[in-house]
Amino acid sequence: MNYENILIAIEERIATITINRPAKLNALNKETISDLSKAIKLLSKNEEVRAIILTGSGEKAFVAGADISEFANYTIVEGAQLAAEGQEILFDFIENLKKPVIAAVNGFALGGGLELAMACHFRVASDNAKMGLPEVTLGLIPGYGGTQRLPQLVGKGRAMEMIMTAAMISAEEAKQYGLVNHVVPQAELLSFTTVIAQKIIKNAPFAIAKAIKAINANYEDGKNGFDTEIKSFGKCFGTQDFKEGTTAFLEKRKAEFTGK
Repeated sequence: MNYENILIAIEERIATITINRPAKLNALNKETISDLSKAIKLLSKNEEVRAIILTGSGEKAFVAGADISEFANYTIVEGAQLAAEGQEILFDFIENLKKPVIAAVNGFALGGGLELAMACHFRVASDNAKMGLPEVTLGLIPGYGGTQRLPQLVGKGRAMEMIMTAAMISAEEAKQYGLVNHVVPQAELLSFTTVIAQKIIKNAPFAIAKAIKAINANYEDGKNGFDTEIKSFGKCFGTQDFKEGTTAFLEKRKAEFTGK
């Protein structure tokens, strides 16, 4: 499938999606959100892909925000619909994907860009990265899950301050806050993130999927995370990967997982 605003490369079971609107600092518009949604859905069904890395083209920006020109004249109803559709087809979809999605944050990740990074399962940042949710400077609030995911990651007080001041934080501050896991030089960002992905894909895909589900359950209203963990743990016993993993351990060899 051809995409207008993204590039996809697959190598050794790792797919790298690059948001490619450098003239707009990779700003999210409807077309880009649609491209990302379609691409990630296809990759989720591709048995040859075990992990996804999401990044932005160039060295200036991961995603510098939403394309404001698209919604500057929206009504109340249109604004709510914009947020609801975006959350459903992309942001929530990524968060609940069975395959791990890692954000490689190069440069600015602002507004919808930071919300996109936060929807990923974890984040690695380049040392020149700047992150923030500046929506209140436009008379808005974050609409793609930012008011929910940011406090989960950095705590309520810091999230309140970041959102209400609209201030940007550095990559090192983001690491101190727990917003990103690692900070590396710009030139090493993709290679470093790929090494992490390579470590992940050596493990059992079914177990990875269940781990994502169980961890996410702790943050969902009406869900008992411990109950989800117990059920997910039990289901792992019915897989070929469990038999392979335990047999390989007992035989003192490396396991070869098939995802079944």
